[in-house]
Amino acid sequence: MFLGIDPIWMLITLGAAGLSLAAQARVKSAFHRFAQVGVRSGMTGAEAALAVAHAGGAQGVTIERHQGFLSDHYDPRTRTLRLSPDVYDGRSISSIAVAAHEAGHAIQHAQAYAWLGMRSALVPVVNIGAQLWTIPFMIGALMTAGSGSAGLGLMIAGVVLFGLVVLFQLVTLPVEFDASNRAKAVLASTGIVSTREEAEGVSNVLGAAALTYVAAAAGSILQLLYLVLQVVGRAQSSRD
Repeated sequence: MFLGIDPIWMLITLGAAGLSLAAQARVKSAFHRFAQVGVRSGMTGAEAALAVAHAGGAQGVTIERHQGFLSDHYDPRTRTLRLSPDVYDGRSISSIAVAAHEAGHAIQHAQAYAWLGMRSALVPVVNIGAQLWTIPFMIGALMTAGSGSAGLGLMIAGVVLFGLVVLFQLVTLPVEFDASNRAKAVLASTGIVSTREEAEGVSNVLGAAALTYVAAAAGSILQLLYLVLQVVGRAQSSRD
């Protein structure tokens, strides 16, 4: 059946979206919960990010305020940590946790962490694949539906492009987990987080955030598996 109206594809797509929404709801819930709990150090997220980065050996890092809720990210091109207002100015467990996590990426960059380098190298290719994979796949699906094996190569090209997106998401997992682990270690060693309750709060916030990446990867893997099965099915039909 054509991709756009295949109920199995729709079920997988809706399931992936459901996983993503559930993960996002959990991270927002955790962030709001621990945003109400201050840290004894009294540091803002921006101060904590800079302290964690320097303690981890990442020098020359710039901290900037960036608009948007949980829009925090590290830009390796300019060695800049961009923190959302709630994180930049906040003095809560949530603010410290998110800021330290982003500083963890700066530490990865400073130490030439291989997975981060691989993810950065994949970004240009993935941007193309994410935008264009449907075009060759759907054109190929239409062609194979009407004339046997014609268009099978286009379907395979679409699968390869989408596969690069999935590869990027899989590579992202160790990068994100490692950044959180580095952040928690430095927060503890520097005393920015000084109590068990604060440490547990940081772990809760970062654990919830990690689920968003796991959910995205799981949904994309299911979608990729479906696409591969579609190609295999069309290939078998062309030989019959």
